[in-house]
Amino acid sequence: MLVTRIGGPTVVVDLAGWRILVDPTFDPPGRTYGFGLGTSSTKTLPPAVPAQELGPIDLVLLSHDHHADNLDDLGRELLGAAGRIVSTRSAVGRLGLPGVTGLRPGQSTVLDAVGRAPLEVTATPCRHGPPFSRRIVGDVIGFAVRRPGAARYDLWVSGDTVWYRGLRQVARRIDVDVAVVNAGGVRFGITGPVTYSLTGADAVRLIEELRPRVAVPAHYDGWSHFADGLGGLRRAVERASPDTRSRIRWLSDGVPTEL
Repeated sequence: MLVTRIGGPTVVVDLAGWRILVDPTFDPPGRTYGFGLGTSSTKTLPPAVPAQELGPIDLVLLSHDHHADNLDDLGRELLGAAGRIVSTRSAVGRLGLPGVTGLRPGQSTVLDAVGRAPLEVTATPCRHGPPFSRRIVGDVIGFAVRRPGAARYDLWVSGDTVWYRGLRQVARRIDVDVAVVNAGGVRFGITGPVTYSLTGADAVRLIEELRPRVAVPAHYDGWSHFADGLGGLRRAVERASPDTRSRIRWLSDGVPTEL
């Protein structure tokens, strides 16, 4: 598997003949985006690979379409050229594009393409905020990807989520080769100490429960709404057990890395 970290939640994964793009964000830094109810965030870092240099994409895994730090304007422009898109059920109507499959947590789809092995994509649960916040923050999913019939998942993408029972159950249930774990500890001044994504400590706890062969941290920098950010994640990793630290790979932005 070849993984390239683009920035934010955006990674490119080359797996079994498929070129997979996760949560495309390619806008330049400097712009402030609204997230509803008076919340907002400013993009602070550019993508490591510009959109025009990305090349053909066979599949987009879009955890949610309604927050600009997971799908911005230039990222949205790429969707029409992608072979397939898998996202939430609610995203299907909003995107209005052919080739979009909407999944609820626990649902799966098998993707076929000429000259490639089929891929099974299963939606995994996320809660993008405190209890009972789904009606405000909207639907979000993660993705477990494997070749049909395989006992182990080749790839798992956590999506934007806090640490809660549903995520813990997934971590204890599935066997994963490479996990992309979103962290950053998102907070907004207007909503006080409430977090909307995993902190560094939460991400380490998830990796401890999941025990993937490799864990790739993502979505911990590049935006002003990360209260925990890279510093919090690094501190949590430093305090983790040697076994957990050995599983974590910090990818250099824009560099395809064999995992």
